[in-house]
Amino acid sequence: MDERVVVTCFLRHDGAVLLLRRSEEVGSYQGKWGGVAGHAEGDPAGAARQEIREETGLADDDVTLSRRGDSFTVEDADRGTRWVVHPFLFDVVTRDIEPNWETADYEWVAPTIILHRETVPDLWTSYDRVRPTVDTVAGDRDHGAAYISVRALEVLRDEAAVAAMATGDGTDGWERTVNVARALLRARPSMSVVRNRVNRAMYAASGVSSARAVEHVASTAIAHAVTADRRAAERAAERIDGGRVATLSRSGTVLTALTRGAPEAVLVGESRPGREGVDVAETVAAETDVTLTSDAAFAHALAEWTADTLLVGADTILADGRVVNKAGTRSAAIAGSFEGITVDVVAAADKLSPDGTVDLEPREAAELYDGDADLSVHNPTFDVTPPDCIDAIVTERGVLDAAAVREIAAQHREHATWESD
Repeated sequence: MDERVVVTCFLRHDGAVLLLRRSEEVGSYQGKWGGVAGHAEGDPAGAARQEIREETGLADDDVTLSRRGDSFTVEDADRGTRWVVHPFLFDVVTRDIEPNWETADYEWVAPTIILHRETVPDLWTSYDRVRPTVDTVAGDRDHGAAYISVRALEVLRDEAAVAAMATGDGTDGWERTVNVARALLRARPSMSVVRNRVNRAMYAASGVSSARAVEHVASTAIAHAVTADRRAAERAAERIDGGRVATLSRSGTVLTALTRGAPEAVLVGESRPGREGVDVAETVAAETDVTLTSDAAFAHALAEWTADTLLVGADTILADGRVVNKAGTRSAAIAGSFEGITVDVVAAADKLSPDGTVDLEPREAAELYDGDADLSVHNPTFDVTPPDCIDAIVTERGVLDAAAVREIAAQHREHATWESD
């Protein structure tokens, strides 16, 4: 049997993936749906990016590798071919593509559609190797809470679809889906947005109690989450209004606000130990003047650099106005408040905690100290900023006042009752 090494690439944008229907001009599987695919002898990673450029017109800067899955084999006896498939998942900045002659049609769809389409062999297996899981949600230390919450909803959607397929109408898959939801609720206890968005989806489906219902409402929840995050960023951008902005860590909502707000200049703290602020600085540098500084020097830089606004994201907003965010936010906000700088927190209202739970997610002690001295190490991922140092909490609903906070918290508490039904 002839053996061929190939890549299958899924491009993801706002929870949807790109599926391409193969044209009649290609050499195999004409008319079938697949991802971006091609031969990959020697260098699958390089071949993946080349195929993306050729089949979609997207440049390397337009796509970011999210995950590379383990390869697997597919035997096609009719063709006498054993395919060695290397799956990849990329996040992309746009859905605007320019397909080449290999593609007859294309769609951006929920990946669970693969289960119902005529596809190239084992396309779902390829996606299954790279799709988000409870473990990847729990272990993600590179992205902000909004991004991670959408991944959590993707896990819920995908697992519900698999459960529904296994049980026909999906009703018998309810308990399996409930277990997935509960695992997601435990995955990132510091991030209220993960809990709130999973709870809202399960609350909406609990009246029917079927896996198919969860698949549907999770898909809707993804669209709602993306829209809320984007609108929050637009509100924050209006407040930037071309001024000088400081920020730290990495928040997708803050990045969108910076892009839309057209600041005169941006100061970025590196945000150790992951140094995700460096990535933010590189991204924003394409649009405006950027200064990158160390965490230790950030407070001093706020004074010397004459910022108009300190704009940060939030992993959780507490009902009393405190904000849980990447460690270093508290000292930055205190310094900004002292210097008379406007301190804005931008986040979707889903980040409001319904119960006041604070989890600072301790990191590995060895990141700070791996010596032999008898000492304790305090190395939290997050810290808590007091409300007196914050001028505005900006959401998709506008700037929240105390009454709005109470109302939203009550809604989140109601959604959490699905577990007791």
